[in-house]
Amino acid sequence: MITTITLNPALDKTCFGERMCPGQVNRMDRVRNLPGGKGINVTRVLAGYGFPVRAMGFLGGHTGIFIENRVRQFPAECAFTQISESTRTNTNLITGDGYVTEILEPGPVVTETELSRFREDYEKALADTELVVMSGSVPPGISPDIYRELIEKASSFGKRVILDTSKESLREGIKGKPFLIKPNTKELEYLTGRSLRNREEITEAALMLCREGVHSVVVSMGEKGLLYISETERIAARPPKIKAVNTVGCGDTAVASLAMSVLAGEDAKTALVKAAAISAANATTAENGVFSKEFAEELMQKVTVENLFIFS
Repeated sequence: MITTITLNPALDKTCFGERMCPGQVNRMDRVRNLPGGKGINVTRVLAGYGFPVRAMGFLGGHTGIFIENRVRQFPAECAFTQISESTRTNTNLITGDGYVTEILEPGPVVTETELSRFREDYEKALADTELVVMSGSVPPGISPDIYRELIEKASSFGKRVILDTSKESLREGIKGKPFLIKPNTKELEYLTGRSLRNREEITEAALMLCREGVHSVVVSMGEKGLLYISETERIAARPPKIKAVNTVGCGDTAVASLAMSVLAGEDAKTALVKAAAISAANATTAENGVFSKEFAEELMQKVTVENLFIFS
């Protein structure tokens, strides 16, 4: 069983139109509503590959009911903690001129009582969990060190954790020494406080995190692919060029792929190739986490892999 944690899920509203003009009335051609949030996206991909997966986090209101009903259809087990405020709605504008614009709401305020219930639910879920994937932002009312707390609790049960978050949640979360993190370049720059101008500087920054207790760092660099950094290995993987339709959620797809590889005990090179290919396949479809597995397999044969110089 893989348990996914989405503390700040959302109803993802995707609007399709010719273009979006700020300050003017914008009429869209069509709209699609889907369950969203980084951990929800991970859940969808894992379920699509047949992995038993349990989704946890906070849900409330009509949007929360919609998300839970759809997650059950993935299919995935739902063990969300119910809250009094309504789950947020995120809006994604995809226009014919090639632009993708995201409007992200902050999320509901979670009370201390609701957080206490979640802690109890989470500890119970760890009993039959093989791997925990924690993704996304932290809603108002919860300290950014929540991921550190949850990682340390998982470690006390002997469970590995993959963490994919940003800013202070990431800075605090890595103090819990997760097994793997998946920042992008900007998130690494936030942690280091400086610009990372090339792959060598990105690698050195990731290696610094490994020396602080993180086992592996996978850095996503958009169309430039992925970097895998650990104390013993430095690998780059770049997928072939594809016609991107919607790049939102590709990082979450990569996280799901990495989770599957961790459970399968695959080596770093294999894991990185799969993650790069599956992420690229996801970019060719409008709906997050819904893509051709056969096409992903084809892309795996075309991923370029490079062993990097090992820094002392």
